[in-house]
Amino acid sequence: MSLDLANRLQLHTTRLSLHIAILTAPGDLRQDKLNKEPVIIIIMSGTQSQATASSLQICRIMRPDDANIVGNVHGGTILKMIEEAGCIIGTRHCNTQPGDRCAAQLARVERTDFLYPMFIGEVAHVSAEITYASKHSVEVQVHVMSENILTGATKMTNRAALWYVPFSLKNVDNVTEVPPIKYASLEQEEEGKKRYEAQKMERLETKERNGELLMPVSAPDRTTKEPYTVGFSQSSLIHLVGPSDCTLHGFVHGGVTMKLMDEVAGIVAARHCKTNIVTASVDAINFHRKIMKGCVVTVSGRATFASNKSMEIEVFVDADPLIEAEKGKYRAVTAFFTYISLDKQGKPLPIPSMKLEGDEEQRRFEDGKMRYLQNKAKRLADKERQQ
Repeated sequence: MSLDLANRLQLHTTRLSLHIAILTAPGDLRQDKLNKEPVIIIIMSGTQSQATASSLQICRIMRPDDANIVGNVHGGTILKMIEEAGCIIGTRHCNTQPGDRCAAQLARVERTDFLYPMFIGEVAHVSAEITYASKHSVEVQVHVMSENILTGATKMTNRAALWYVPFSLKNVDNVTEVPPIKYASLEQEEEGKKRYEAQKMERLETKERNGELLMPVSAPDRTTKEPYTVGFSQSSLIHLVGPSDCTLHGFVHGGVTMKLMDEVAGIVAARHCKTNIVTASVDAINFHRKIMKGCVVTVSGRATFASNKSMEIEVFVDADPLIEAEKGKYRAVTAFFTYISLDKQGKPLPIPSMKLEGDEEQRRFEDGKMRYLQNKAKRLADKERQQ
């Protein structure tokens, strides 16, 4: 551990009682990993008798490799921490009863808002709580706080809801039953059931886009594509899924996938705006099919809508099994990311208008505009309720 990191942790422990653990992924056991600095996750807890399976808090200091060139922590880094907390608490809860051991697999992430940026040197506190359980799925509500460890100032930066499905460790195709949870009131249970039914319906609706083909584009053709067009900024990343990317089942961690998606969306936004860009929000991320170890994933993003203040990017994740090539390539994950453009002082800049080419791009633009107006109306309604 570096001296700088040790000093910061010492400052942090003057205000909090902490338990430090090192998360070890299968890939971390390789010889080339053993001499590197481990990822330290601080799990905050009270006494042993207070620990429960229904709530969890982890925190981690943000390092230079977590951020972009101007010091803003990548949205994908935050999403990965959110999913790690959700996976831990979901798996823990689903194994609280005797029977077949299982691991919680991410099925969907509801809209995630990036309320404030996080910076290098700050500590991210990720709090997760189980708020609803159906027979075969569990909802985890997650909040992220940032802390300046020099001043003690804190602020909420993110909130999200995640849905997990438990799969048996003996048979990866077998979904196990979720232990029930105790609700504070009947109203709380009814509200959770409404959210469950709503996300179930929305997941079915998003399957309509699963068959759409999207050709990978690692770099736009600047000789034939005009700036501010969809084709100019469209981008793709190709990633071979290794052991360190995977869960106990050998499936890709949802957080790993979301981080790749945010990277691609960020490239699209940066190519369009040509400025510093940050993640503002992520609409529901739907995990349609599991991605196995050994697959080659192609993560593709394209601009769909731009207002004066933000732009929307649609992201697809396609998986191609190398070993079982006969199964063919398939659509695994879909989502919409929203970005804003910032100047050198961190103040919002106008988003350049998109140049649309053809009826299909016009249709996607109108659909994006509808989502933008709906989300704007929802934010205003939430603000009024809070007042």
